[in-house]
Amino acid sequence: MVNQLSFKKLFVYILGLVLCCCGACSQGTSKNKTNAAAATGGVITTDFTFAPLSEAAAAYYKNAVETAYHKILGPAFNGAILVAKNGVVVYEDYKGYANFATKAPVTPTTPFHLASVSKTFTGTTVLRLWEQGRLSLDDSVQRFIPQLPYHGITIRMLLSHRSGLPNYLYFMDSCWNKKVKASNEDVLQFMVQHKPRVDNLPNKAFHYCNTNFVMLAMIVEKITGMPFPQYMKDSVFTPLGMTHSFIFSMKDTSQYVPTYMGNRPYPMDHLDCTYGDKNVYSTVQDLLLWDKALYMHTFVKAATLDTAYKPNSLEHRSMHNYGLGWRLFINNGDTIVYHNGKWHGTNTVFTRLVQDTATIIVLGNRFNRNIYKAKGIADVFTGKTDNNKLEE
Repeated sequence: MVNQLSFKKLFVYILGLVLCCCGACSQGTSKNKTNAAAATGGVITTDFTFAPLSEAAAAYYKNAVETAYHKILGPAFNGAILVAKNGVVVYEDYKGYANFATKAPVTPTTPFHLASVSKTFTGTTVLRLWEQGRLSLDDSVQRFIPQLPYHGITIRMLLSHRSGLPNYLYFMDSCWNKKVKASNEDVLQFMVQHKPRVDNLPNKAFHYCNTNFVMLAMIVEKITGMPFPQYMKDSVFTPLGMTHSFIFSMKDTSQYVPTYMGNRPYPMDHLDCTYGDKNVYSTVQDLLLWDKALYMHTFVKAATLDTAYKPNSLEHRSMHNYGLGWRLFINNGDTIVYHNGKWHGTNTVFTRLVQDTATIIVLGNRFNRNIYKAKGIADVFTGKTDNNKLEE
């Protein structure tokens, strides 16, 4: 038994060295392509090549991930999981029901509410508009939403949750008519009329707040002249081949599929039609396409992602931080770029191990806190145990 364990550790170590060297070579070769693309000012093409993954390595990862998956998520998991290494799917599984009433099963084409993982799309889309020169990160929000009654807030502060704005999930729950489904415009007008108390002065501190991304979706609409769901379909989902992804809005209420607490469905409520902070629906396979587009810089450039992945909240020393639309976990120089989500019965995990070029995607539609422990699968790729938890 000791010899078998020693051999396994040696195999993982040698495998890691080989893959690391391959990755370094492929990324080094692609650097010149980045410079060439920048020099021509043309359409962004890929400047990144995934290191190849051998059949032996893929088989090892599949078995290790499957073991970790069942141990961490357990038999009560209802949803979809996909784990990829170097852009290759090493494990995926679909369990349970998409709709408990009809007994429709979860399949590869079942769209799940992403909850706050939606913020990665909103934030990166805003950064793409910045790339295109259509906004400045230091623009005042009033440039696009002049009626907002809170001043001194920039787009960068919205992206990094440093605006100090009050959270609409709370103030719209106080005196809003819950029989009326609120839109993004309703959230804005509520703030104009009632001026709910701010949580902080602008840029004073990090304070996670969904209102920030509702405002960012409205800014995208102002700049593009299009409804946010349509713009995201035309400019993000369709070009990336994400054929089962969309943004849920007021017009989709008749097709609403509930999520669950146990076997109890959550009915639609007054806050189910706001978007930007939530309401992207997608599949694990579509999210892998999003992941690949980020690695390969075919949606935004590498320099733009460097800006997105830079910690913006340094008031307190911590491994946990927030960039621009992304949560960050920084551990001894290694960075996990991720976002988790929760809304009603939805739990979602989108974890990107950038040093290991590995991705863990878990989407559940029946509340299961174990989903947030999916980071434990990362040990398969890092070769070491890390019991630190990511932010839910």
